[in-house]
Formats: sequence, structure tokens, C-alpha cells
Amino acid sequence: MSTLFYKIGKTAYSKPWLFIASWLIILSVVITVLLTAGVNVSSETRIDGTESQDILDRLEEDFPMASGGQGSILFHSTGNVAVDAPEQIESLLTAIQSIYELNFVVNPMEILADGGTSYGQEALAQMAEAMPESEATHRPLVVQDFPVPGIMISEDGQTALFQFQMTEQVENLSDAELDQLMDYAYMVEEETMIQALPSGTLIPADIPIGGTHELIGLAIAGIVLVVTLGSLVAAGLPLIVALVGVGVGVGGTFALSSLFEMNSLTPVLALMVGLAVGIDYALFIVNRQRKLIFDEQLTAKEAAARAIGTAGSAVFFAGLTVIIALCGLLVIGISFLSSMALVASMTVFLDVLVALTLLPALLGLAGERIVSRKARERYAKKDHAQPTVANYWIQFLLKGKWVIIPLLIVLLATLAVPVTQMNLGMPSGASANQDTVERQSYDRITDAFGEGYNGTLALVAEEDDGSAIAIEEYVQLLSSLSELDEVAEVSPGGFNEDGTVGIVSITPKHGPTDSETKELVEYLRSNESITDGTNLDIGVTGLTAINIDVSENLAEVFPIYIGIIVVLSLIILLVVFRSLIIPIKATVGFLLSILATFGVTTAVFQWGWLGSLFGVDTGGPLLSFIPIMVTGILYGLAMDYQVFLVSSMREAYVHGHKKDAAIKTGYSSASRVVVAAALIMVSVFAGFIFTDDIMIKQVGFALAIGILIDAFLIRMIFVPAVMSLFGDTIWYLPKWLDKLLPNLDIEGEKLTASLHSMNKQQN
Repeated sequence: MSTLFYKIGKTAYSKPWLFIASWLIILSVVITVLLTAGVNVSSETRIDGTESQDILDRLEEDFPMASGGQGSILFHSTGNVAVDAPEQIESLLTAIQSIYELNFVVNPMEILADGGTSYGQEALAQMAEAMPESEATHRPLVVQDFPVPGIMISEDGQTALFQFQMTEQVENLSDAELDQLMDYAYMVEEETMIQALPSGTLIPADIPIGGTHELIGLAIAGIVLVVTLGSLVAAGLPLIVALVGVGVGVGGTFALSSLFEMNSLTPVLALMVGLAVGIDYALFIVNRQRKLIFDEQLTAKEAAARAIGTAGSAVFFAGLTVIIALCGLLVIGISFLSSMALVASMTVFLDVLVALTLLPALLGLAGERIVSRKARERYAKKDHAQPTVANYWIQFLLKGKWVIIPLLIVLLATLAVPVTQMNLGMPSGASANQDTVERQSYDRITDAFGEGYNGTLALVAEEDDGSAIAIEEYVQLLSSLSELDEVAEVSPGGFNEDGTVGIVSITPKHGPTDSETKELVEYLRSNESITDGTNLDIGVTGLTAINIDVSENLAEVFPIYIGIIVVLSLIILLVVFRSLIIPIKATVGFLLSILATFGVTTAVFQWGWLGSLFGVDTGGPLLSFIPIMVTGILYGLAMDYQVFLVSSMREAYVHGHKKDAAIKTGYSSASRVVVAAALIMVSVFAGFIFTDDIMIKQVGFALAIGILIDAFLIRMIFVPAVMSLFGDTIWYLPKWLDKLLPNLDIEGEKLTASLHSMNKQQN
């Protein structure tokens, strides 16, 4: 493989415009398709097979009017006048009526009374008589002695909450439809002192790409590249490579978004990973080329070809490891995670492809300018016997390993402590920044009505024999539900056309991500006493229940994925390093780093520690898919550093350095570029921490802190220190196993030996 890459590198260097033109054509095609097809993303996190999703799917067939999404708009009077005061009520009613007339919004009188059938009218009459008196302090909006459906007024009269049902899930509505709905709501602001605030579900999915966070990350990465490579020309090439890779990868994702369901986080995740690995992979190759020019006085052309053949082979394997780790998510069988994994994997593949083909072409344009004459002269005059910072550090580390290793484990264990209380959930308005509409709406609803009104539950009732629901049983169910301690309010949601499906709207006392609400959902599903005396079968759905099910499902499959990662790690590292101990040591190190990563992330985003530094206003649950997604990405990236660092040590061992000497030599050779690569990744990921989107903020933080811990505490301290404990035994592999394992030669040792042999024959 290294020989093939060597030939590709030499060809691309010699014919740069052919390769550059090819990538420009590919990029142009992607942009053209993107402009033609448009972008189609949603905020849906669907998991088939969960109870809430199965009920929702059945409702689409049996009760279409009740199977869509739910929305709410808060109307708050900013003056001392009540929201339903005579001078404001007309504008408010006009807005509500206009929204009810939209073809995707359900009029509650239709769904309650079944279009005026005798069955629906009888049900309404009996429920009105039998319903227990509500303890809620709010009141209905009454106009001419008639309560306006779907809207309630707070006790102080300053706030009105308008809740409504839609015929479609929100993610299936176009931005134009949502804009039209909100335009009607905002009408009241023009003529009154009423402020309209939509719930988070009504705000179209946003893709925060192209903001200052990427520019800041790239700027820091550029500074690190200049310091590491010592040349503006050399530093610019990795940035170009990364931008082309993500341009094709993320642009292609957008272009194809109309063909499959894609979460709004998917392209952002691909951008994060694509930028980070694209810069790093190109850095490794450019650094190797410059090292060959300095150390072996090769021409820029020959050095570029050899760099592609050697470092390029390592890059190919590193990229393959990331792709395998991400594709391991497909085994879990969760559609939105699978799409994230596939898109990120494709972007990483493109980064590798660009690094192996476009980068040597760009190096060909740069020519001998990749290393200036002054840089060559300075290198020739430099005293290379003078110890570097890396030399001093590795000597100190190996001497003090018996003290450093226990201290490091204690530090990592301390950082991991918050994991024991990690609470997983999906984002709600409570976790949004205070200056966002979602958060303002959530807080005002909480203050005026109670936190539970931000996440109502939908209970679906059916007779066990499939017949029409007996009204007496339905009323009894309403009464039983209203007596539950954790229920703030119960209201009838209506029946389908033949009366076989009934809906009950339940408002919990606590918020949608609180543990009490989760326990309420579990109680409703498991406690048969709720339906005592009836023949009703019940189930719970709605956005809150769906999010609870998603979180529980992801928590259940996470240990399975960890098992996949551990097995994968042991096999890959066994083949790469041909050692029994190194795979175990590296896997243990990764598990320590991932626990510490989730511990720190929990402390910041759930407990709120140092939250103000990262724009976290209020602590809340961690995103339910953070553990599984971040584990996959960090594993792939951690193995990159493992490969580049330990392969350098193995190379020193193969060339005669024994025990600590091999570790010191390899560490001194590879540590500088590994540190630079880690800093670049941290800067790219950290740039996304300061977005307003809580999902992207948490993912960016977890990846940044994860790389920081794994690269600097595990790979740069734990790995060499533990290797030193074992001496040369660290490289032990039984002969019978050595014969069975394939020789990947990821560092291109065979290519190097072949070229040296060829040079000797020519001389």
C-alpha cells in the first residue's frame, strides 16, 4: 500500500493541475446540486420500536388529527393591562382565529366533538358533569360566555398560553408554513402591548454553520500550524486540504438531504470532525516531508512522494480507524445516529482522499519553497545533540513513573466522579441560553402556569376488544389520572371518528426533563390500578414521552457499544503494533479518558460548574446521544494519536533501541507534531462551544475536553510511563500469533527499505 501511495504522491506532485482541477470539478458539481436541490433538515430524533413512537405511528392510521406535533405560543402583556383586557382582546382573538384557519392546525372543537356527531356531543356533556374540579389557578379565556378552546389565562391575567394540535409533525412542516403561523401570532404586537413567544418546537431547525466559531477555530489552528511548521506556505496547505474535504463532504450532505431524513446536528458534526482530522492528516504529511528534506537532504518532490508513501499510509489507517469506529454505530440500529455516523464517516474518507491526492499536488505547486533556503541553513547550523523540551519531559516522566502513574489515575478518577450522577435527556427550553426565544417562552410558562405546561403528555386509551370507548370508562380514567400526585391537570383530548381511540392530555407538575416526569410516565405505563374497573388499554406518547424513551433506549445500548469499541480496539492495536500488552494498555487508557471526559462534561452542563465561562446559564441533563456519539468519535481520534506516537517508538525499537531508549527516541521524534495536532483539534471543537444551540455546545465541549484529556494526559503521559514499566516485554508477541497476523506496515518501512536499497544500487 505504501508503494502505491508513493506513486500517487509522485504523480500528483508532477501533474498538480490535473489533480487540482479534478477536485475543483467535484466541488463545483456538489455546489451546483446543492443550489438546485436545497437543504432539508429536521430536529427529529426518532427511534423505532419505542412505546411512544409505536403509539404515534398507530395514531397516524387510527386518529390522524391527533397524530401530529403540538405547539404553543405564549402571549404576555408587557404593561399593567391584562392580556384579555377589552383594548387587547380583539387582536388576540384575531391572531388565534387566523392560526386555527391554517390547514395544518387542528381546531380543538372538531377533535373533541368529532365534527358534531352525537357520540362526541354526548361525551362532552358527560365529561363536563363528571370531571373533578381542577386545582389549577389559571382560567379559560371566555368571550361572550363561551370559553375559547386551547387558550388559558394566568392567575394574574398578564399571560395567556395558547396550545394547539397540528396535523403534521413539526419537522415535516416547511419553514414557510411555520413563518406564516408566527406572522399571525406576531400580529398582536403591532396593535397591543402583548409579546408573542413561540415554544421551541415551532422554531425551524437551524444549522449554525458559517459563523465566527469556525473562523476562531481555524485562526487558532493556523497559528499552531505556523509555529509547528515554521512556514506560512506549509501552514496554509493543511487548511486548504481540510476546507476542500469538508466542502465536498458537508456540501454533499446538504445536497443529498432531500433523499433521506437528516438531523440538523448531522452536518455540524461532520464539519467538526472533518475540519479537525483534515487539518491533522495534512499536518502529519507536510511535517514528514519537511523532516525528510531536513534530515536526508531530499528534493521536495522525492520527499513529498515518500511522505505520502509513509505518513500517508499512517493517515490512511488512522482515517480507516475513525470510519470503523463511527460505522460501529450502525450496529445499534438507531436511524438518526446511523445518519450522523455515515455522514461523518464519508467526510473523514474524503479528508483522507484529499490528503493523499490534492495535498501532493499543492506541494508540487509550492515546490522547493516548502522549506526556505534560510530554514535549511538554520537547520544545518543547529546543534541537534542539544536536548529539546520533549527530551527533558520524557526523561522526567520515565524517572518518576512510579509516582506519576498513581497520581494521574487519581486525577482521572476524580474528574470522572460526576459520571455517577450523569442524567441523560433531550434538550428543552430550560437548557437554552437565557437570551433565546425558547428559554424566554419556557421561563414565562413556568412562572405563569407551572413547569409541567412546557411538556404535556398524551395518553391514548382504547378498549381491549377494539370497540368504541364507553364514555363512563373514559370519564373514570380522567378521574383516576387527576388524583395522581405528580399530575397538575388532566383534560379530555377527544375521540377518533368511530370512538375507538380516546386521547387524554396530562400536564405533569414537573418539567419535561425532570426525573419526576420520567417516573410519572413509567407509572402510567406499568400501574394497572389507573384502569381498574374499566376494559381500557392505555399508552403514553407525545414529545416529552418520546424524548424519555429516546434517552432510555440510548442508555441501554451504550454498554453494548462500549463493548464493541473495546473489542475493536484490542483487535486493531494487536494487528498494528504486534504486541499483546499495548492493546490492553491503550484500551484501559481510553476508558479512563472517556470516563473523565463525561465527568467534566457533566460537571459543567448538568451541575453548572464554571458554566458562565462556556455560556451555560442553567444546568440540565446531558444530551442522551452524547455518550455514544462522543465515544465513537473520540475512540477513532485517540487511536490516531496512539498510532502516530507508539509507531514511532516501535520504529526506534526495531532499529535497535531497547527499553526506555526506544520510548525516549520515539517520543522525542513524534511528540511535537502530536501535540500540535491535538491543539488544532481542541481549537476546532472548542469553537463550537460558543454557539447558542445547546446540542452543538455540548458536543463541541465534550469533544474538545476529550481530546485534551486523551492526548495530553493519556497519550503523552500515561502511555509512555506504563510502557516503561514493562521494558522490552511491552513488544512481546507469541511467534505463532506473529505468523497469523497480517503485516500492515502502516509506517511504510518496506517502502523506505526498498528506496534505500535502490539508492545504494544506483550509487
